[in-house]
Amino acid sequence: MTIAHFTSRRGLLAAAAACALWPALAAAQAFPTKPITIIVPFAAGGTTDILARIIAQGLTAELGQSVVVDNRAGAGGNIGGQAAARSAADGYTLFMGTVGTHAINAALYKKMPFDPVKDFAPLTRVANVPNLLVANPAQPFKTVQELIAYAKANPGKINFGSSGSGSSIHLSGELFKSMAKVDMQHVPYKGSAPAVTDLLGNQIAIMFDNMPSAIQHVRSGKLRAIAVTTAKRSPELPDVPTIAEAGVPGYEATSWFGMFAPAATPAPVVGQLNKALVKVLAQPDIKKKINEQGAETAGETPEQFAAFIQQESVKWGKVVRESGASVD
Repeated sequence: MTIAHFTSRRGLLAAAAACALWPALAAAQAFPTKPITIIVPFAAGGTTDILARIIAQGLTAELGQSVVVDNRAGAGGNIGGQAAARSAADGYTLFMGTVGTHAINAALYKKMPFDPVKDFAPLTRVANVPNLLVANPAQPFKTVQELIAYAKANPGKINFGSSGSGSSIHLSGELFKSMAKVDMQHVPYKGSAPAVTDLLGNQIAIMFDNMPSAIQHVRSGKLRAIAVTTAKRSPELPDVPTIAEAGVPGYEATSWFGMFAPAATPAPVVGQLNKALVKVLAQPDIKKKINEQGAETAGETPEQFAAFIQQESVKWGKVVRESGASVD
């Protein structure tokens, strides 16, 4: 009698568990049934936007539903991050996060409108991107050493733009200031594109911009490439030296971009989105488009991406503390 009762109870518990899982499984089997939105936390035309639109095109074909980009710029990516974190956790709102939104801002901002770990489900890293030190051609320096010499002779007179306080573009500049021992003024914008516009107009002197949003202007001669921020030269600009080899030994900074969903998104939907994203990133035409921007495609499991983010948070948190950078 006791055994029968135990068996019956166990069966009821199993049935209850199955019933609880059924809505999530049913949702995954039906997913997607309507358009998907990717929130981009920076202005149109910047690297985050460029990569998101390439991925959106690939996902549209892969999932059979329209995938559109929604730009929510401001506060170093925090405005878009907050909007995404508060969205319905059903797989229909995704977030194109960056090293800034998910590895830097928590150390930089005294108050965050979202928790980059608790409020998001990592899907996959999309791309790794070098930053490119570029200058308006009217500026009187062409090399890293000439830039350092000019900055030391004119303390505080060089303005460097960024896509926002705390972005990798900003901290690449702060790291350069610290290691080269120069005084330059940071000018934050609501995205890379408006900063590049002012750089083209010589309203600011230099940027440590993500390569995809600067490389076309370098190729056209509208901007001067001085150096790349990575440890190795970029295959897309093989004649441009690294900052380390050009005069600041040990300097290295790399940006990355990844796709996220709100934290409570059902695991089957997360798995389906990860599978679709990794498949899209492996497609030759998508890889070619991303590589032409000076970026390197990624693609990994949610668990691998989460572990990577943890490592990056430790690394960039240290840079923020050592630079003294802070945003109220």
